[in-house]
Amino acid sequence: MDVPLAHLDRPFDYLVPAELDDVAVPGTRVKVRFAGQLVDGWLLSRADDSGHTGRLAYLEKVVSPEPVLAPEIARLARAVADRYAGSLADVLRLAVPPRHARVEKESRDDQPAPGATADGAERADAGPPVTGADGTTAPVVSGTTVPGADGPAASVVDPRGWRDYPTGPVLLRALTDGRAPRAVWSALPGEDWAARYADAVAATVAGGRGAVVVVADARDLDRLDAALTAVLGSGRHVSLSAALGPARRYRAFLTARRGQVPVVIGTRAAMFAPVDRLGLVAVWDDGDDLHSEPRAPYPHARDVLLTRAQLAEAGALVGGYARTAEAQLLLETGWAREVVADRATVRARVAAIAPTGDDPQLARDPGAATARLPSLAWTAARDAIRADLPVLVQVPRRGYLPSISCADCRTPARCAHCAGPLALPSSGGTPACRWCARVAAAYACPQCDGRRLRAAVTGARRTAEELGRAFPGVPVRTSGREEVLTDVPGGAALVVATPGAEPVAEGGYGAVLLLDSWALLTRADLRAGEEALRRWLAAAALARPAPAGRVVVVADGALAPVQALLRWDAAWFAGRELAERRELGFPPAVRMASVTGPAEAVADLLAAARLPADAEVLGPVPADEGRERMLVRVPRARAAALAEALHSAAGARAARKAADPVRLQVDPLSLF
Repeated sequence: MDVPLAHLDRPFDYLVPAELDDVAVPGTRVKVRFAGQLVDGWLLSRADDSGHTGRLAYLEKVVSPEPVLAPEIARLARAVADRYAGSLADVLRLAVPPRHARVEKESRDDQPAPGATADGAERADAGPPVTGADGTTAPVVSGTTVPGADGPAASVVDPRGWRDYPTGPVLLRALTDGRAPRAVWSALPGEDWAARYADAVAATVAGGRGAVVVVADARDLDRLDAALTAVLGSGRHVSLSAALGPARRYRAFLTARRGQVPVVIGTRAAMFAPVDRLGLVAVWDDGDDLHSEPRAPYPHARDVLLTRAQLAEAGALVGGYARTAEAQLLLETGWAREVVADRATVRARVAAIAPTGDDPQLARDPGAATARLPSLAWTAARDAIRADLPVLVQVPRRGYLPSISCADCRTPARCAHCAGPLALPSSGGTPACRWCARVAAAYACPQCDGRRLRAAVTGARRTAEELGRAFPGVPVRTSGREEVLTDVPGGAALVVATPGAEPVAEGGYGAVLLLDSWALLTRADLRAGEEALRRWLAAAALARPAPAGRVVVVADGALAPVQALLRWDAAWFAGRELAERRELGFPPAVRMASVTGPAEAVADLLAAARLPADAEVLGPVPADEGRERMLVRVPRARAAALAEALHSAAGARAARKAADPVRLQVDPLSLF
C-alpha cells in the first residue's frame, strides 16, 4: 500500500471480486480499504489461498488494467528499500512515474514505432536496413548490424574505439555472447564516451537482450541519445527523464514496459526502467552528485544499477574519466574487472599538464603562489589564441562576486538581518544577501566601520570580465547555471565555465585553465579531493593532445589530486583514497548511516534500535535548522543488520505516532 509509515511496510492480503478477476493482474494499480480509508496500492501477486487466518476485505477498485510494475522491478524495489532502510512504497514512487490516464489509454498502435522517438517525432534512419536470420530488420552503421527486439545479430558488433583498451573488445564480445561481464572503465582524454556506451549497448542488443544506461544530466543524455540513434537506428530506444513532463515521461515508460524497445537511457529517473531480458546496466560518471536521489530512501543510481545487475544476472559497466572509491572497491573485491588503456596510449592522447605551484614554477614566477592567473596560465591562453584555438577556463563558483569582505580589515561581509553572506551581482550592482536576498546598500563593517568592499571569492562572470580586458578583441562566452553551452565552434575564443557546464569544442581546446583550485580542495567534505580530481579530469579531457593542447592547474603540484591529474592516473588516486578510508573507517570501506532530527527524537530512535553488537555510534554533531546528527558505523558484512535495525526502530516510532520526524540515510554523500 502507498502509505508512508514504516511499520506498515509489508504486503497485505485482499480478496479479488469476481468482476475484477480478469483485470486484477500482478503489477496493476489498485485501491483498497485500509483503516477506514481508501488508499492506493499495488497488486504484487495472486494466490489461491492466504496465510491470514482472519477475515479478508475485498479489493475496491483496479485503477488501471495496465501492469506497470514489472516483477523484476518489484524485486529490485524491495532490495533497494532493504539496503537503504526505507519502505517499499517510497521506492515504488521513484520506480514508476505517476499515471497519465490519456497516455495510458492510447492503443499500442499509437505508441512510437521504428523511425520515431518516444514522443512520436520522426527521425532519419541511420542506414539502410538488412534482414537478420529471423526475418527482422535492423540498420547497419559503421559495419555494425543490430537485430530486431527478439532476433539474433546478423553480424558481430565492431569494437571500433574500444580497441584503444586491451580488454575493451573482450567486453563487447562477452555482451554479444549473452554473458554478464562487469567492468569499471577509465576513459581516455578526448574519448567519445557516448559512442563507446552505444557500442556496448549495441553488443548487448546483438545478443538478444536489453540495456539500461544512466547519465547525470540532460547534456549527457542528449549526447548518448544521438550516439545510440547513430548505432541502433531510430525508434530502438527511449529516453526517460523527470524533465520530460508527465505525459512524455509516462509515454516513454509505457513504451519500455510494453517491450517495444530494448534500450532505455536517462537520468537517475531511469535506474528503475523496465526492460525485457536485461543484459546490461551502465552508469557514466558515477561520482556526480546528481546520481544521488534527494527523496527517501535516498538511493544512489550506481548502487541501484549494481543491485539490479546482481538480481538479473546482467552485465554492468561503470565508466568515467575519474574513478570513485566505490568503483575501486568493486575492483579490489573482484566483483568487476578493470578496462583501461596502456600508459603509451594515455601519453599519446593526453594534453601537456602543468601546475603553477611547484618549486620550478615558483622560481620563475614568485607571484604564482598568490596570483589568480599566474604567468604560466596566461601564456598558455595567449599561445592558444595566437594559434586560433579556443581556451576553456574552469571556475568553481558561478555569479559575479559570490563572496565579499571589508576592504580595510578583510572581515567577511554578512547580512545584518540573517547573517548570511553578501554577494555582488555585477560591477555596478548593490550588495545583497545570498540567503534572504535583502539588499545591503548602506553596508558598514561591524569591526572597523569601513564601507569599501573587496572580492573574497570571484565568480565566473567576473572572471569573464577580467579575461575580456586581458585579451581585447577575443570573444568571451560563459557557460553555467543561467545558460549552458553545448558546443563551441573552432577559432580563437575564451570560454568561462563552471564545473559540469564545460561545452565541447570542435577539435578540442588549445588550452584549459583550472582556476581557484583551493575552492574545491579546502571543502569540509570526505570527497573533496575525489570531487576536485573528477571535475579537473572532465575539463582536461576536452583539450587537444600534446603538443597542441595544454592544461594548467593553479595548485601545488605536490598534492595527491594534482599528481593524479598530471599523470592522468585516476586509478592510483582511487586506490589511495580507498586505502585511507579503510584505515579511518569511512565509506565505502564500511557501511555508515546518518540519523538526523531533533535531539530527543534521534536519541529515542537509537535507543529503540537493536543495533549490531559491533556498531559504533558517533556524534552528535550540529545539523541544519537546530537539529543534530548521529552516525552509526558497522562493517560491510553487517550492513543488512544495520538497515533492518534502523527501519524497525523507525516503524516503532511511527506506530506510536511520534511527533518529531527523523531522517535516515544509509551511506550519505556528505558526512559533515
